Amino acid sequence: MDLAYMAALPAQEFIERREKLFSHLGEDCVAVIFSNHEQPRSNDTSYPFRQDSYFWYLTGFNEPESVLVLMRKNGKNQTALFLRPRDPEMETWNGRRLGVERAPEVLHIDNAFSIEHLNLELPKLLFGVKELYYSCGLAGHDKDDALMTELLATLHQQAEKGNIIPQKFSDLRPHLDEMRLIKSNNEIRLMQQAGQISALGHIRAMRETRPNRFEYEIESEILHEFTRFGARFPSYNSIVAGGENACILHYTENDQPLKDGDLVLIDAGCEFAMYAGDITRTFPVNGKFSQPQREIYEIVLAAQKRALELLVVGNSIQQANDEVVRIKVEGLVRLGILQGNVDELIAKQAHREFYMHGLGHWLGLDVHDVGSYSNATSNGDRNSKKRDRTLEVGMVLTVEPGLYIPTTSNVPEQYKGIGVRIEDNVVITEYGNKNLTCAVPKEIDDIERLMAENQ
Repeated sequence: MDLAYMAALPAQEFIERREKLFSHLGEDCVAVIFSNHEQPRSNDTSYPFRQDSYFWYLTGFNEPESVLVLMRKNGKNQTALFLRPRDPEMETWNGRRLGVERAPEVLHIDNAFSIEHLNLELPKLLFGVKELYYSCGLAGHDKDDALMTELLATLHQQAEKGNIIPQKFSDLRPHLDEMRLIKSNNEIRLMQQAGQISALGHIRAMRETRPNRFEYEIESEILHEFTRFGARFPSYNSIVAGGENACILHYTENDQPLKDGDLVLIDAGCEFAMYAGDITRTFPVNGKFSQPQREIYEIVLAAQKRALELLVVGNSIQQANDEVVRIKVEGLVRLGILQGNVDELIAKQAHREFYMHGLGHWLGLDVHDVGSYSNATSNGDRNSKKRDRTLEVGMVLTVEPGLYIPTTSNVPEQYKGIGVRIEDNVVITEYGNKNLTCAVPKEIDDIERLMAENQ
């Protein structure tokens, strides 16, 4: 299937993003955003390059060793990009480069410079401005932080000569995070495709799973399906966790045989045009749920269905999670896994032994995407851990309740070693929410029917 026509955003979207960011910035300022760097894998090879999400969000440019500079001077907005120059010999070895000459026309920026001149040209761009926006401490950007520290030291020397240099330093992330949190129609289109391809991978996994296959064999089936539909890479390391491995939340060894009578939990999603899918399904290796497995699964499924009803404009993740917790605690008491009064168990968070993560997270360019989860944080309190932010049209999030009962738990024997998570991706709309990943079966009868087709 040729999906190349879908795998890009129009250039106008990046132009509008930069203009919107300018509207959040002060007068007489400069913002500096670095691309990612290539990461060495071994002696003379690198990991596949993946662009920094902030840099991509503002440029759509997928080369390393690049720096975007946004300048507002004397009421005029200007953009500049530092990037690698054309180099026929290096391009023969490592692939084509855009080059300095073509960058302004292709990327719709005002000026382009060779990255080799960054140390010379960037200080010039910072002269005469009062405020510098730069996000220090981003993962993978230690080298850039060191460069900026050195640059500021140089600027202070210039200040002693009477030159105007930035006296105020601000973090760019709060502005960009709020912008990225609300997805455009074009972004939602790409995320819908990421969700659909991810769903096809999970459907293939259900069809190909049977006793005595290894977890990594099923992982290979998923990755095959992703690639077949134009998503060359997963958006995170896939989890294929058979039996009690499902009780390890971030299990990625994927090296054990799948046993008859066990469940397998698969958490996997593709990256399509830089946007992430993120789906989890749990199903029986042999295609038939046992009674204890059904009982745990039905609690999680009921919790997810209720959460999907509540995740609408005006509500919050916290509201939905409160109901999810109650459904789970009531179910665990019913099965004898928890004992006591439901309200008292909730008050002392007894469920945390079996449900230790949140209900979901933002989704977008990053699988755990940026943006405040709290109304307080959106107003400046970045330390708030509440997830009470009012949901708005254009937000995209995962919905992933789970229950995990390790073999070491003091519970009825038949439930030990069962781990269940069910995860979908939804976009908040004016009419409620739209499930982008509903193509993968999650009703017990539908799962068993699909798996029976290939037994």
